[in-house]
Amino acid sequence: MPSTTLPPASLPTPPAPPTSDTTPGDVTPDVTPGDVTPDTTPGDVTPGDVTPGDVTPNVTPGDAAAPQPQRASDGVLATQGVPDAETVAGQGATAASPPASEPASEPGAASPASESEPASELGAASLPVSEPKAEPEPVSEPEPVSRPAPEPEPASEPEQEAASPPVSEPKAEPEPEPASEPEAASPPVPVPVSVPVSDPEPASEPVAVSAVQVGDGGEAEGRGVVEAEAGREGRWVLLGRVVAAVVGGVALFAAFPPLDWWWCAPLGIGLIVGSLYRTRPRRAAWLGYLAAVVFLMPTLAWVRAIGDDVWFLLVGVESLFYAAMAVLAAFVFRLPAWPLWFGGLWVLMEWARSLVPIGGFPWARAAFSQGESVFTPYASLGGAPLVSFAVTLCGALLAQAVLTGSRRATALAGPRRAAVLAGSRRAADLTGPRGDLTEPRQAAGVAGPRRAAILARAVPAALALAVPVLGLAVPMPGDEGRSVNVGIVQGNVPGRGMYVLGDEPAVVLRNHANETKRLAQAVREGKLPKPDLVVLPENSTDIDPYRDEIARQIIDDSVKDVGVPTLVGAVVSIGTENRATRSLVWDPATGAGDYYDKQHLVPFGEYTPFKEIVLALSERANLVGRQSVAGDKPGDLKLGPVTIGAVNCYEVAYDDTVRGTVLAGGTPLVVQTNNATYAESNLPPQQLAMSKLRAVEHNRAVVTAATTGISAYVTPDGKVSWQTRELVADMNVVKVPVRTQETIATRVGALPEWALMLMGAAATAVAAWRGRRRGDRMRNDG
Repeated sequence: MPSTTLPPASLPTPPAPPTSDTTPGDVTPDVTPGDVTPDTTPGDVTPGDVTPGDVTPNVTPGDAAAPQPQRASDGVLATQGVPDAETVAGQGATAASPPASEPASEPGAASPASESEPASELGAASLPVSEPKAEPEPVSEPEPVSRPAPEPEPASEPEQEAASPPVSEPKAEPEPEPASEPEAASPPVPVPVSVPVSDPEPASEPVAVSAVQVGDGGEAEGRGVVEAEAGREGRWVLLGRVVAAVVGGVALFAAFPPLDWWWCAPLGIGLIVGSLYRTRPRRAAWLGYLAAVVFLMPTLAWVRAIGDDVWFLLVGVESLFYAAMAVLAAFVFRLPAWPLWFGGLWVLMEWARSLVPIGGFPWARAAFSQGESVFTPYASLGGAPLVSFAVTLCGALLAQAVLTGSRRATALAGPRRAAVLAGSRRAADLTGPRGDLTEPRQAAGVAGPRRAAILARAVPAALALAVPVLGLAVPMPGDEGRSVNVGIVQGNVPGRGMYVLGDEPAVVLRNHANETKRLAQAVREGKLPKPDLVVLPENSTDIDPYRDEIARQIIDDSVKDVGVPTLVGAVVSIGTENRATRSLVWDPATGAGDYYDKQHLVPFGEYTPFKEIVLALSERANLVGRQSVAGDKPGDLKLGPVTIGAVNCYEVAYDDTVRGTVLAGGTPLVVQTNNATYAESNLPPQQLAMSKLRAVEHNRAVVTAATTGISAYVTPDGKVSWQTRELVADMNVVKVPVRTQETIATRVGALPEWALMLMGAAATAVAAWRGRRRGDRMRNDG
């Protein structure tokens, strides 16, 4: 049978003038592209109307079933180098396909067939399609095919199976030969498909398209198509990523005090994940940086008390860690179970922030937004790192539920487009001419993928809910039947900002000494119970009591008045050029005794890194004065009937410092802090949230004494039992339980953190290695 070439039906051209001779490759003169005789209805093709070799224009596209072209592999078309060309056969064909091994007839001769052979029409691009040549064989009359009148429909599968014996597809693509020479091809397997094709590529430029597999429970896109789509993101997709990063950063900020909407943390992280998902590392870097800037700018707004330039510099540096994490996340998103690996990377990022530069800055960790939430119990198992991991995992699972569901929905909404792009016969079988599901049988075929899509969305959503719920099942230690009365004094200061001490010497010392005497008077009057010990804030004396006799006398008088050992916060001189921030035990009988020197110092507040350079560039750096010297021992101090665990202000954010104090025997924990510079900012409530988390982490009550607030008492289960307002003088006596039982987090220390970090790092290495291997294979195949 001669080859027949038709231009696409969507671009009609004037009919070709009739010619008497037809040679192989010529267009049959009776066929006009796009012609559909209006008098022809489905089922009107009769055996007597068609002769072998003719192409009848009176057959509508709906009357034909398209045989699948020869395939070299699943999902990739192999017809003459053009992946989307298909031959549409006539309805009701019953002639058996001749074997490919039989000799072909001479060029130009019509292929013998029975009178019942249906008309054929080419429904694809203008491609020469050679049919196998064979010796004529007698065929039986076809059975009549009944069709519904409203719209044309392919013949049913049983009839096609009766018409043609099953023929297995070849394993390899045949070598192309010149168009002028007919070639033998394997007989096509008829499949009921009608594929409208528009704008075909020239036959001389074959295009290889990766397959899009729409299978039962399988992923809805091939790797190659996903990567190609990621490289061609439009402006709206990019805008969506930017919006998700910005909104995610805002939501994460809202989880922290003073708003304290803890449930916003997993939502914010989920949005940040959505902005990074399946994007390239370079884009992920600046999206992660953007989300971090939006998050940290308001969260660290308390730094503005020092200066806006310091605020911008700190946020800019800290955001680099989030950008680096986003780059690594771009790799792990390619792996199964990626929410786990992303959570490990988040822990790794927070660990790095706590370490570098200049001693690290562990503020604004995700765990510190969960001072009193359903995630808080995880602190007793793995400390702050495990809480951060749980929050991040929950957010990533929520993102996975949304992202996975949307990808599958997109693939199922347009399986017709997927079939045309990638040659997916499975997808084409499920759809009609317009890409919709047209029959109950076809709808049943897609029910499996739909169920898989629902399951793919439901499973991560259920796991996201399970993470916080399981936190409630964590067992908490019980009361041990022992308590101590602790007096808390907040003396207030006259100044604000960088000049909190005011202009009057020793004013801070006098304020706290007077408030201690008020406490003693309230006890004598029976308004408060007698304390076993009293705690004053960090820097409660602005004069060194070791060197100043007046300061020493003021402290001693107030302690003798209250009559119990008192913990005084003092800044004392070390030599002639240095100082120490000290927690000093003052006994009413013996005076100054044991002490603890702060280990983690505040850069640019208690000491000046790169002193020569910074002092030359900034006049404000001179306000630091003497450079503080860090201590080297934990804060276990014998104070009255108990051994307290002293922690100074900034140190409450460091895991190792607090744990070391607990392991040394400190109970309860006492946090002395001086927040006067940052009064009425978001720093005091953020610091209190850290105290709440530490209480649960180590099964210890936490007593906080602040110069200007917030002073508080936190129970071992993380509940705030009492607290003061800011910028007022206040005092109280609270009954504090004494706990000695250690939690799992106290015993194992940093082991959970290291396990989570190594998990995230290993996943990144595996993803990078797999990506490199895939690239090597692609280069080798090319």
